[in-house]
Amino acid sequence: MALGIFCILYTEMNSSLLQLTTAPDLVEQIYARLLDAISEGTLAPGERLTQEDLAQRFAVSRQPVLQALRLLKKDGFVEDAPGRGVQVTQLDVRWIDQVYQVRSSLDALAVRLAAERRAQLDPEVMRQGRWVHQRPDVQAMIQADLAFHRAIYQASGNPLIAQSIDLHWHHLKRVMGAVLQSSFQRQTVWDEHEAIANAIAAGEADVAVRLVQEHAHAASVQLTARLTEQLSTIHTGA
Repeated sequence: MALGIFCILYTEMNSSLLQLTTAPDLVEQIYARLLDAISEGTLAPGERLTQEDLAQRFAVSRQPVLQALRLLKKDGFVEDAPGRGVQVTQLDVRWIDQVYQVRSSLDALAVRLAAERRAQLDPEVMRQGRWVHQRPDVQAMIQADLAFHRAIYQASGNPLIAQSIDLHWHHLKRVMGAVLQSSFQRQTVWDEHEAIANAIAAGEADVAVRLVQEHAHAASVQLTARLTEQLSTIHTGA
């Protein structure tokens, strides 16, 4: 009898666990939605976020919102607001420069591994990137740039590279979106991409590493300089 009851309870508990694992995780969903909004600039730097308002927007209780905001704070996308609550983290030039340092190192590893395999990047990624670059769609430009670099991460054969750099790309998308609204990408950016892809395909690992590091450095210099200008204008009220 006792064994029978235990089996029933175990079966019910196991069924319940399976149901829970197939249900969408509200915290992850809210985190992802807010992260996208912050990365794309829909939620602007300094914008205050309250649990009550977000819970109402998402039609959920405050608890999953609170947990999502805690994760965003841990990852550096929101910070404590003056007084009460949190706000979207302000763009910081030094922080972006540090993110680029990490990205440059991971990109260098990715192209070296990809070149050792003589990987052929999908030519459609390049074609789409050049096409998008001719149009005044900032978000499309950012997505095309990201698609090129993700193609390299995949070609490296090491999935940990993409996992390690994904969070950093969200920070970079923030500053790219803010800066590129008023200044489009360097005209040479897709020429640089093509040179990197050619070096990878030719198995020229050292050349590919040098090119991708120069590429990251040029992007960092341009974006941080223009971000500095923007922040200076805001602070001086010009």
